[in-house]
Amino acid sequence: MAEISSFASQSYSSELKLKVAPIYSNANSSQLAGVDHHHADLYSASDDDIPTMDYSTLFSDDPNNQFHALECLREACQEYGFFYLVNHMIPDRVFDSMLKGVSDFFNQTTLDERRLYSKKSPSDKIRWELNSSAEENREYLKVVAHPQYHFPSNPSGFSKILEEYGKEMRRVVIGLARAVSKTFGFEEHFVEKALNLKSGFDVMAMNLYPPNAKSKGAVGLSEHTDPGFVITLVQDVNGGLQILSHKGKWINVYIPHHAILIQLGDQLEILTNGMYKSHIHRVIVGNNKVQRITVVDVHGPSLDKLISPSIEFVDEKHPPKYCGMTYKESLEANGDDEVDVQSSLEQARLV
Repeated sequence: MAEISSFASQSYSSELKLKVAPIYSNANSSQLAGVDHHHADLYSASDDDIPTMDYSTLFSDDPNNQFHALECLREACQEYGFFYLVNHMIPDRVFDSMLKGVSDFFNQTTLDERRLYSKKSPSDKIRWELNSSAEENREYLKVVAHPQYHFPSNPSGFSKILEEYGKEMRRVVIGLARAVSKTFGFEEHFVEKALNLKSGFDVMAMNLYPPNAKSKGAVGLSEHTDPGFVITLVQDVNGGLQILSHKGKWINVYIPHHAILIQLGDQLEILTNGMYKSHIHRVIVGNNKVQRITVVDVHGPSLDKLISPSIEFVDEKHPPKYCGMTYKESLEANGDDEVDVQSSLEQARLV
């Protein structure tokens, strides 16, 4: 196979806050002139609204405000399965430093250094790969971020930046777990205990998606769901991420600056016996004029935790819809490795 060169084309700037046009929609006539209309139809999506949650209100000292916020969270989880999170109290500098660090890591002049992290064994804690094909167009680095941190040593200071970002994001996720528990009417530590999040297995995936001029197809990443409790995503520019709604409609994702996209994971769906569902999503690069960097954290249970529908969500009218598996078993069910964090939700389904 011919050697693939890096997609990287520019360094990150905190001032770069572009809103790339939705995939083959809202483009002007000159842009449409060069569009492959077969792909236009195949990957079209709507600009329907996505719920926005104010993290701070979930812990408001005002009981009425907190109750209303939890009701909104319950609706976002049950009716959508994804939402934007604002006022999360992660400083802007943490996002900017992290995105710049990721951009520096993917510098086109250091490709050979990155190859050192190519797959070596199933127990890899750091894994790099570059794919350029009709099915996938992205360069990525995946690292185990919890319970222990496993970060690359270069560029200088990168490890420290990722560790600070990881700790801040875990603080937010633990808070979300407590809020989600309350949406069921349970005590706030229900989800934490059920998934053993204190020892949770988290993987951070840093992705570089190319502009369409450098891609070998319209697809950056094909349709999939993600394992875990929740998945957090931040990015440098908008463009290409689409989520399939409960109603079977693809929706373009436009994350507000320094907000976090939250998506529910497979293990929360299993735990709640399908009450809160994970969602299929994909990345399309066919209309992106610039490269796009994303940082995706898959926040999972501990590897040895057996996850099955909790008795609180099972009765005569709602029999178990999923079989039980440890998180480690679920991650390896399709022959993948732990660090790959691939979904096995279909294998877990009973009905």
